[in-house]
Amino acid sequence: MAASKVERIEPYLEPLRKSVTVSCSVEHAFEVFTGRIGSWWPLSQYSIGQERARDCSVEPEVGGAVYEVRDDGERFPWGRVVAWEPPRRFAMTWHPGREIDTAQEVEIRFKDAPEGTLVELEHRGWAVLGDKARETREGYDAGWAHVFGECFAAACRSR
Repeated sequence: MAASKVERIEPYLEPLRKSVTVSCSVEHAFEVFTGRIGSWWPLSQYSIGQERARDCSVEPEVGGAVYEVRDDGERFPWGRVVAWEPPRRFAMTWHPGREIDTAQEVEIRFKDAPEGTLVELEHRGWAVLGDKARETREGYDAGWAHVFGECFAAACRSR
């Protein structure tokens, strides 16, 4: 019997995981993330249009678009909804400013917690970026800490 080969995954290819506990209901946290994303996402820092970006949205259904809108009304795709299970789970492909064949997947889970809601984010699929995977993942590590851990959490607090 041949020994099984176990492949080692490089740390920069491992899924990026973030979590935050917010003091609101699961339903409220899900609505803030998906239905009100344009009110809390820091578009001037994290968008395609930067200072020209005016809004971003999630269409609430599998296959729905995730996109930003520039000041002239032009829409720019960020991804597509691949899982829509309110109020517990939402997942999307993720390729803002890039070709669709470089898309990763971002999944958000909402779980009851004694203090409110535990919200977990997993950003995976770095291998499609090839030699840019490490650098891109490092950028998202800091970016998600701010966007998810600070901006989203603050939006949940302000009902």
